[in-house]
Amino acid sequence: MLPTSAQPDSLRPAHETKHIPLLAYPFRTHRFHLAQLDNGATNGSALWLGAQCLSLFLSDNLKNKPPSSTGLASDGNRPRAVELGSGIGLSALALASMGWDVIATDLHDVVSTVLSGNISRNLTQLPPDSGTVQVRELDWTVPPDQWRWDHPDIIASTQVATPPSEAQQGPILGPPFDLIVTSDTIYSVALVTPLLRALHGLCRSPLPEARCPPVYLCLERRDPALVDHALSQARDPWGFRVERISLKKLAKAIEKAGARWDKSDWEDVEIWKLSLRS
Repeated sequence: MLPTSAQPDSLRPAHETKHIPLLAYPFRTHRFHLAQLDNGATNGSALWLGAQCLSLFLSDNLKNKPPSSTGLASDGNRPRAVELGSGIGLSALALASMGWDVIATDLHDVVSTVLSGNISRNLTQLPPDSGTVQVRELDWTVPPDQWRWDHPDIIASTQVATPPSEAQQGPILGPPFDLIVTSDTIYSVALVTPLLRALHGLCRSPLPEARCPPVYLCLERRDPALVDHALSQARDPWGFRVERISLKKLAKAIEKAGARWDKSDWEDVEIWKLSLRS
């Protein structure tokens, strides 16, 4: 029996559920049980609308694509994704439930308080044929040339290194990737360059034959000047082609998921596709 706070609810926009410590979150035919904090300590410890919209968009647009359609997974392995700023883990779990192997990353405080526990709680309950999720700490302020992919817990951190955990099951995931996603990560001008540098580093595969994966960036246009600055920087100097996903596509995905949201609930949300120029 789930606690009262985790009893299944309809698909509600994030701003209506901040007070619920354990969400029973519907996604397709499944429910994720997601703990969140509303203590203001960090932005990443609660559900945000960007993660909701991004997961619904991916569900509607990736569901019919077999693994081989992404190129890198044509060897029979599952398609592989990495997420920057995974927060409480919604998008990572959504992709895993659709058959993707995912590296979910965030800062130490988010990983330790909500992300790691949410992934562990839900991973064994995913539908048959789901992929897996591995949680790692990744601090974007660390340059990509200092990242490591052989540690089961940390890709990059400014904190004191800890011994590897013994809970890791199976091989450690790493590049190259078929997909890169991030949501609700454009909120500070000081983090624009570290975020874009991290995305750029992830797109540059160590395998010369691998193609650059698409990046889906979901944001809320709370600060238009900041958003415009970030998109401009993505084009130059970071060399991305930047294309906005149409509101029609997003509206279709929200409607198909059964979310009875008013347009005012999500009209400031934008999804952008970034492709690194070769």
